[in-house]
Amino acid sequence: MKTYRIAAIGFAHSHMRANLEAFASCGERVEFVAAADVPPRIPSLSVEPDTRRCELDRAVEQYGFRKYEDYRQLLEENEIDIALVCCENAYHPVVMETILRRGIHVVVEKPLAATMQGAMRIARAARESGAKVFTNWPVAWSSAVRQAKELCDAGEIGRLFKFTFRNSDSLGPLSYGQQITELEKGREWWHQADVGGGALLDYCCYGACMAPWFLNSEPVSAYGLKANFDSPYASAEDYAEITVRFPRGVAILEGSWTTVNTGIPNGPILYGTEGTMVVNQSGAIEIYCTRHAEAPDRVIEPMSLPDGRDNLGREVLHHLDTGEELFQLLELKTNLSAISILDAGSRSAESGKMELANDAVWTVGTDPFL
Repeated sequence: MKTYRIAAIGFAHSHMRANLEAFASCGERVEFVAAADVPPRIPSLSVEPDTRRCELDRAVEQYGFRKYEDYRQLLEENEIDIALVCCENAYHPVVMETILRRGIHVVVEKPLAATMQGAMRIARAARESGAKVFTNWPVAWSSAVRQAKELCDAGEIGRLFKFTFRNSDSLGPLSYGQQITELEKGREWWHQADVGGGALLDYCCYGACMAPWFLNSEPVSAYGLKANFDSPYASAEDYAEITVRFPRGVAILEGSWTTVNTGIPNGPILYGTEGTMVVNQSGAIEIYCTRHAEAPDRVIEPMSLPDGRDNLGREVLHHLDTGEELFQLLELKTNLSAISILDAGSRSAESGKMELANDAVWTVGTDPFL
């Protein structure tokens, strides 16, 4: 079977580490070739874990990548089949367009882009080159989320009309044991609005991807809120909410870098005409169909993920090998729909008004690029 030659481009997002691990699990099916960062707008000061310099050096040491200073030189000098991209959200379009137009498949960490305009630029490059775009979502590898979707589609709680999701407790992307000052945090892209930092794109994106999938429909409009409650060193928000209108439903999406502990499941929590379904903290699925009951009527343990397709690397290679349908959350069309929500929510946060998601820029089903 084909061996895929892998490049790693952009180390702004710390999920590059997990994505590399997923492809490494494919063993001899992959060859790690070369790695390069995409230069930040403001140089990073920290070398703590999850910062770009630390993660680039870790990848070079662990996987034997040849290190490049310029990703364009990397592409010129190497034969690459798949590029893993984890640069700043706002840089996704220019970096991915450069890669795609060489016929190289791209696996990009969520979200697909920072704006709808940027996402459509990526879609155009993919269509014209014939190369594939895969967007990774850590939640895509949750068996409980997948089973909850199957149960909803089977009518377990009647017709689904409300979807809610928030991230688990978080004090931001560099709050997991790193020794880092506020000055150093402010130099990291996560906290810079103009390069796609902030809690809306980082955490509201999960719900923006899952909500149309669960509700089996496309978003109509969104009302968004952004706020900076506890990050005086940042230009980006540390808290965001988006309320999304669907033709026959609603989604409430929350992203917070200011929450110590919620004490309640982050979900998804799914409301139907005949009951409520909760994906709890342990990954079990609770189903409530009896009014006023304090305990669930049923608790379902999640199924296993498909054999040989249970992580990002194996799913991507399976699709490229066989041409079989890709898991839906990774598909380009699904992620364009997600960006339409994020874009409308972000515009709404600026305008103070509800903004259309199905506007002239993007309408699922009529898009000429798909």
